[in-house]
Amino acid sequence: MNKLAFGQNPKMILLLLFAGNLFSALDRFVINYGIVHISDDLQLSASSTGLILSIFFLGYAIMQIPGGWMADRFGARIVLIVSVFSFTIFTSLTGLAWSFVSLLVIRFMFGLGEGSFFPAGAKMIAVSIAEEKRSRAMSLFLSALTVAGVISPILAATLLVSIGWRMMFGIIGIFGFTIGLLYLFFLKPRVGSQGPREVDSLTEVPVKGSFIKLFKTPLVLSLMVASFAYGFISWGVMSWMPTYLVQERGLNLISMGLLQMIPAIASVAFYIIAGYVLDKVKVGREKWIGVFSGLGLALFVYLMFHAETVTGVIIYQSIIPIFSAALSTIIFSLPLKYLPEAIGGSAVGVVNLGMQVAGFIAPLTIGLS
Repeated sequence: MNKLAFGQNPKMILLLLFAGNLFSALDRFVINYGIVHISDDLQLSASSTGLILSIFFLGYAIMQIPGGWMADRFGARIVLIVSVFSFTIFTSLTGLAWSFVSLLVIRFMFGLGEGSFFPAGAKMIAVSIAEEKRSRAMSLFLSALTVAGVISPILAATLLVSIGWRMMFGIIGIFGFTIGLLYLFFLKPRVGSQGPREVDSLTEVPVKGSFIKLFKTPLVLSLMVASFAYGFISWGVMSWMPTYLVQERGLNLISMGLLQMIPAIASVAFYIIAGYVLDKVKVGREKWIGVFSGLGLALFVYLMFHAETVTGVIIYQSIIPIFSAALSTIIFSLPLKYLPEAIGGSAVGVVNLGMQVAGFIAPLTIGLS
């Protein structure tokens, strides 16, 4: 540890951001496994189940832009703390739902509570991490989602079998409260002074002025569209894969949980590699990696759902992270590298809006199909 205070050390800040993102993802993922039991208990139809899986993303999407703006205006730390405690409350309340409507409201409020976490976390990276290391920092931040993907299948399967879905959410809520306390007492960043790279007109956006001008910035707009396309595939697969493996492929919960750990572990490795590679890529060359990654992602998702065996499904699902890790790291790190720090949170919020709108549409669309 260097001379910086404990909560100001960049490595400690990244560790705390990783832990918070891990927990926030854990609840989003375990409901994908618990929804089978929840649907049975509350007698939900396929369309109602799809709406339950989607409604979180509506609340989450609504808070992307306000969350980013608040992080830029009031500082990332306070926004992160409020967000963690907010979504922890609604995580716990999920286990108390007694009807379709009550669960729908709770999950919507959970999305609102968590919605500001990601743009505020991105803002924290922008002001705390040197520009030449921000792709690696963002890839580590994003890799928490894949670590949650490793943990959540077996954790959810074990808890669902042993204590049921209601107690499962209560236990997860305890972890969230702990994360909130860690943020409250230990997250005290030192604001840096790292400037953005000078690239080209794609990144031209005033630091001050109308917030709506962000939507007129070509870089931000193109990344928002890319995040929607990536999010539709990502959240659609993630939300329905457990149900697909159980109902269509005939796996039990434990077997499904164990098998889902394989692609999740692959994702962790590929996120770390993607961040390192992208920090070494020459300015402006990231887009070609993005194009290649998008095409590869589409191809292997198609192959996965047309595989003849469960083994084939898992193999293709484990190859997908090669492309998804690079694509998502590009989408969310470029605003931090090429735009002014003062609007970093707002820019990432706008970009992430595309992905979260896709997260609302994709599970619902699949449930209705």
